[in-house]
Amino acid sequence: MEWNELLLIVFKALLVLSVVMSLAAYAVLAERKVAAWVQGRVGPNRTQIPLLGGIPIIGTFLTRLGVFQPAADGLKFLFKEEPTPGHVNKFYYLLAPMIAFIPAMTTMTVLPFGQYVNEAGEVQPLVLANLDIGILFILAVSSLGVYGIVLGGWASNSKFPFLGGIRASAQMISYELSLGLSLLPVFLWFGGSLNLFNIVQGQTDLLFGFLPQWTILFQPLSALIFLVALFAETNRLPFDMPESETDLVAGYNTEYGAFKFGLYFVGEYTHIIIGSGVFVALFLGGWNLPWVTLPAGLFGTVLSVLIFVIKMLALVFVFMWVRWTLPRFRYDQVMTLGWRWLLPLAVANLVFYAIIIAVIEQF
Repeated sequence: MEWNELLLIVFKALLVLSVVMSLAAYAVLAERKVAAWVQGRVGPNRTQIPLLGGIPIIGTFLTRLGVFQPAADGLKFLFKEEPTPGHVNKFYYLLAPMIAFIPAMTTMTVLPFGQYVNEAGEVQPLVLANLDIGILFILAVSSLGVYGIVLGGWASNSKFPFLGGIRASAQMISYELSLGLSLLPVFLWFGGSLNLFNIVQGQTDLLFGFLPQWTILFQPLSALIFLVALFAETNRLPFDMPESETDLVAGYNTEYGAFKFGLYFVGEYTHIIIGSGVFVALFLGGWNLPWVTLPAGLFGTVLSVLIFVIKMLALVFVFMWVRWTLPRFRYDQVMTLGWRWLLPLAVANLVFYAIIIAVIEQF
C-alpha cells in the first residue's frame, strides 16, 4: 500500500470519527431539547461562547437553540476533578469506561452511509471497510460494550453498580437472541447476503413498478422485533434497567464522574446512532428514496449521505421521544417480554418467512 492510499484511509477514518462524535455530542443536546418539548419547558438556552455569543441576533439565536451547550458539557467532563473512590478495584474501574466506549466507535467502520456512482454507472459504497460479513461484525463487536458495564459495576465494589451490572448482563442475554433471530429472515430475503451495502442495493428497485422494496414493508414484524431489542441493547427507556435511577441511584454509573462518566455517556449515544444507522440500512432502504433515482457524481453522493443521515436522525428522535413518553418497565416485566413474548415471536417469524421464501423460490 502506498503512502497516499494510507493517508487517504486515515483521513476518511478521522472524518467519519469526527462526524459520529459530533452527532453523539449534539444528540445529548437534542435529548435535552426533546425532553423540554415533551414537558413544556425550554431546555438549554443560556450557554454561549463569548466571541460568538456576543454577535447580535445570530449569537443570541444560536444561544437560545443551545448550540454551544455540547462544548460546555465536553469541557466540563474533560477538566472536572476526577476523584477515584478508595474502595474500587482501580485497574478495572479505569478500564471499564474504555471497554464500553471503544466497541461503539469500532462498529461504524462497516456501516455504509452513502454511495458514489461514477460516469460508467458503477455504484461504490461509502464505507470505511466493506466487509462481506458486515452485519455480523457489528453484532459481535457491539455486544462487547456490555462487558464495560458489567466490569464497571463489579469494579466499583458497591451494591448499586453491582446490581446494575448484573441487570445489564441478563438483559443482553435476553434480547440478543431475539435481535439476531429477527435478522435471519432479512438475510434469507436477500439471498443470504450479510453485506450491508448489498442489502441496501437490494431495496433499490420498485415492486410492480410502484411499491418500494423496503424490508420494513415486507417484514414488519422483523423490523418491530429488531427495534424493540435495539432499545433493550442500548439500555434506553423503557429498558434502562442497568441505570434505573428510581431504585439503583445511577446503576453502574454511580461511582463514576468527570471524563470516565463522559466515556460511558458518549458510548451510549454512539450505540444509539450506529444502531439507528443499521436499522435504516436493513429496513428503511438506506439512502434510497422511492421513485427517485440518485444522479451520478458528487451531487448524487452528497444527496445519498444526506438522505441516510436524515433517516438515521429521525430514528434517533424516536429513541428520545419514547424515553420521555413511556414509563420504565419493572425488571420482571423486561425479562417476561424478552423470553415469553419477543423470543417466541422471533422464532415464529423466522419459520414463517423461511416457508414463504421457499415457496417463492419454487415459482
